Amino acid sequence: MTRVLVTGFEAFDGGTVNPSQLLVEALEASSPPGIELTVAVLPVAYARAADVLRGAVRAAQPDVVVCFGQADGRAGVSVERYAHNLDSAEPVDNDGATSGAEIDPNGPVAYRSTLPVEAIVDLLREAGIPASESRDAGGFLCNHVFYVLMRVLEEERPKAIGGFVHVPLLPEQALEKQVPSMPLEMLVRAAHIAVATAAST
Repeated sequence: MTRVLVTGFEAFDGGTVNPSQLLVEALEASSPPGIELTVAVLPVAYARAADVLRGAVRAAQPDVVVCFGQADGRAGVSVERYAHNLDSAEPVDNDGATSGAEIDPNGPVAYRSTLPVEAIVDLLREAGIPASESRDAGGFLCNHVFYVLMRVLEEERPKAIGGFVHVPLLPEQALEKQVPSMPLEMLVRAAHIAVATAAST
């Protein structure tokens, strides 16, 4: 049985909900068949997220890791291709901190996702779920966690695959912002497809 670790993030930027946390909780309640699922909700904090992620990887000993995160303004699911070794200096995390530093001074400039990016996008679209490939996960905690993930897999789980998937806001989050959104039911279906596709690779 394939061991899969799935992560999401807590709410941030004054919000009360994060779709990535809700879909992770939904997966935990009803995981795709044929996998041994472990989930973790990560803090939106530069000083804490990496340690929580590393601890989750070491506890789960996964074959596959799929990290999910929220992306304001996106109309569909975005399967990310690259994690960069640099934080953005602008956004403030839940601890009130910013970072413009390299994530790992001894690490490579970037890592490529080892998930089957094209296959996931194709299967999401076949299921009627808007989806696309994306170049990278930006410069905030999503990229930070994506990079740390690929680094720890390289060092400790070299046969495992991993990557990052961005999901749109929930409708209730988008009301005041007038930006695209996606219902939770569709997000959960998308997460099932992404996880099952990765696990069957």
